[in-house]
Amino acid sequence: MSATLYALAAIALWGTLASLGTSLAHLPPFLLTGLALMIGSVMSWPAVLRKRQAWAVPARTLALGVYGLFGFHFLLFIALRHAPPVEANLVNYLWPLFMVVLAPALLPGVWLRPLHVIAALLGFAGAAIAILGTRGAGAGSAGSAYWGFAPALGSAFIWASYSLWTRRVPAFPTAAIGLFGLVSGALSLLCHALLEPAAALTSRDWLLVALCGLGPLGAAFFLWDMALKRGDVRQIGILSYITPLASTALLMMVTARPLSWSIALAAALIISAAVMGSRAR
Repeated sequence: MSATLYALAAIALWGTLASLGTSLAHLPPFLLTGLALMIGSVMSWPAVLRKRQAWAVPARTLALGVYGLFGFHFLLFIALRHAPPVEANLVNYLWPLFMVVLAPALLPGVWLRPLHVIAALLGFAGAAIAILGTRGAGAGSAGSAYWGFAPALGSAFIWASYSLWTRRVPAFPTAAIGLFGLVSGALSLLCHALLEPAAALTSRDWLLVALCGLGPLGAAFFLWDMALKRGDVRQIGILSYITPLASTALLMMVTARPLSWSIALAAALIISAAVMGSRAR
């Protein structure tokens, strides 16, 4: 498979994450995150059995992986519970733009150009329209809806910073992502045991959790890592902007919401800003 096909396969899986998270909104977030991440780590076990060094990564690299996988998904699931899911999903997809804006601060030798500033303004304008679109959305009280965008922004920041910081740690094998997921999943389940009430899962819940773990919280990470290691990261990065389109369209189908002008405009602004920022030299 080419790098483009690996990337497109990862994007297709990521497009289902928000819809699966919404369908499992009745489960405690630490429980859902922990189970899905641990299931996702199973895909790396055959590689580890063949070569134990596949998980031999420095503690700093492991900490970064836990920060990215655990932090991003937990905050995203929280956002989908406390804000209208379509708008929260759009705000979360500011992470490609955050990667551009944060690059000068987190990576040496990278500078911010005027085009980057314009892209940042467009992206935040799209986020503001998405937030204002919650008025009359019929998803909880106004205070609850607006509060839910804080974890959505937090998840976007975590994934952007994690993606940038992976370039500042020693190179690690793709199978090490399974270790990141395993440790993050165990941490999430520990938090569930200490902080959340017990929950009983139905057979349908287990099926959806397994799909979540094997898909957007499992195979997608391995496919994305293989794409980045085999192709031009600039071209692959541009492909990632297909994700919010696919994710939002699927989420609107699942929630039976009609397409509104605010959602369409917010999506157009965020995607345009991300593409513009990626093309600035």
